[in-house]
Amino acid sequence: MIWKRSAVLRFYSVCGLLLQGSQGQFPLTQNVTVVEGGTAILTCRVDQNDNTSLQWSNPAQQTLYFDDKKALRDNRIELVRASWHELSISVSDVSLSDEGQYTCSLFTMPVKTSKAYLTVLGVPEKPQISGFSSPVMEGDLMQLTCKTSGSKPAADIRWFKNDKEIKDVKYLKEEDANRKTFTVSSTLDFRVDRSDDGVAVICRVDHESLNATPQVAMQVLEIHYTPSVKIIPSTPFPQEGQSLTLTCESKGKPLPEPVLWTKDGAELPDPDRMVVSGRELNILFLNKTDNGTYRCEATNTIGQSSAEYVLIVHDPNSLAGQNGPDHALIGGIVAVVVFVTLCSIFLLGRYLARHKGTYLTNEAKGAEDAPDADTAIINAEGSQVNAEEKKEYFI
Repeated sequence: MIWKRSAVLRFYSVCGLLLQGSQGQFPLTQNVTVVEGGTAILTCRVDQNDNTSLQWSNPAQQTLYFDDKKALRDNRIELVRASWHELSISVSDVSLSDEGQYTCSLFTMPVKTSKAYLTVLGVPEKPQISGFSSPVMEGDLMQLTCKTSGSKPAADIRWFKNDKEIKDVKYLKEEDANRKTFTVSSTLDFRVDRSDDGVAVICRVDHESLNATPQVAMQVLEIHYTPSVKIIPSTPFPQEGQSLTLTCESKGKPLPEPVLWTKDGAELPDPDRMVVSGRELNILFLNKTDNGTYRCEATNTIGQSSAEYVLIVHDPNSLAGQNGPDHALIGGIVAVVVFVTLCSIFLLGRYLARHKGTYLTNEAKGAEDAPDADTAIINAEGSQVNAEEKKEYFI
């Protein structure tokens, strides 16, 4: 009886120690994110463990590993590390169905658990661009659609034209039949012109499963447009006796070939001197009869365009005079200077003449008939009474 009592006391003592020790034991796990088709590592750690068993189970509560013993027959699941402090397993070739909450159990009294959520990313398929028909006529409205499927979460689609992002686009997201992944599409509308010919329009798919390397689809535009024409002369001042080359610079798609040259609305009058070579018109030994309006006309399957050049053949002597000093201008300047000088002299003389006068004083009047100075003074004083007032004369 005494033995039984001591055995029971020893049993409760051991259980108390186990319970006390187990209270410091907690399994630790972390959530895991993996790309579909990749490998997930599930790790469960216990900092303080007194030889208590660890177990991993899947979202369906099926045991995968109990310590180092495999419990589920799945070749994709392997043991990475097993000890009293850690139980790590790997799941290779992960599929979307593997996503869910996995449980690590520590078999203490009571059992302690830790959850780890496995997130599986669905990789978007390579995008495809639809809606392009080649060629496109200038001024037409183009609608391009970029589409990608299989992304989880839904992928983002962006458009670029000449490396510049286009913001004004439509976006659509649809759930796939598996109810796990998404199909996304984006539509771009714009009116094309000739500057769009040869431009690359890019659809870019961004997704966290792509590791910062987006998937792209590219469409090079082919735009057809009417020709544009410009005539370039070989010299700005054609002279008699010289040669002149007129180049008809024409751009269009399809390329206009050949070009048509006319003079004053009719055929070239002198084929021997006026030679057409490709887009060039060569006129040999220029003379005054070559003066006129020359027209270059370019045509392709889209339309027609033309440009005109008015030819004036110059006399070499007249051009030499034009290149020398302008004598008429110099003569005009000299005439203006002479005129201004003469006007200045005239005005100065008039000014001086107006300020020069003759002053006749009383003394001078008396001296006219007097034989000496005293008589002159007496005559002046006598004549002062009857004399008219002093006069001053000014011119």
